Amino acid sequence: MVDEKKVNQVVDSGKGFELPLLLFAGFRTLIDRLHAELARQGHPDVRPAHGFAMQAIGPGGATASEVGRRLGVSKQAAGKTVDRLVALGYAERADDPADARRKLVRLTPHGLDALGRSAAIFDELRADWAHTLGTDRVRDMEAALRTVVPADAFRLDAAGWLGGA
Repeated sequence: MVDEKKVNQVVDSGKGFELPLLLFAGFRTLIDRLHAELARQGHPDVRPAHGFAMQAIGPGGATASEVGRRLGVSKQAAGKTVDRLVALGYAERADDPADARRKLVRLTPHGLDALGRSAAIFDELRADWAHTLGTDRVRDMEAALRTVVPADAFRLDAAGWLGGA
């Protein structure tokens, strides 16, 4: 049940619908804090979808089709996201040395910097949770999630699943 005055607040605890909302709220809190810190560290234009896309591109590069498959979006949607990353200086298009007909998308030093900073910030955010909740509780929470989350659930297609790339 949702309280009329607190539209985004769950007021019935222990109900089945609360778990996904709390998990999503935890995810959203981490992502929002990540992006606020990335902006402070010189990456104000990076959005969550960009992070998924840069992960899909990876250190070795990828074609727009591969990025689309990894994100679970169309080649056109992936191409638009890649275009934005190129415009922001996070990625570049280059000839594929293995196949002259293909174009690879590669991360620029600016893109690699954003990913490196993201990893360090996530470590800090986890440390904040451990400080607030206790190291054992965070470790237990991670272990519990590993138990109930299927091994193949670590996919990058969250951006496509949530309706955008």
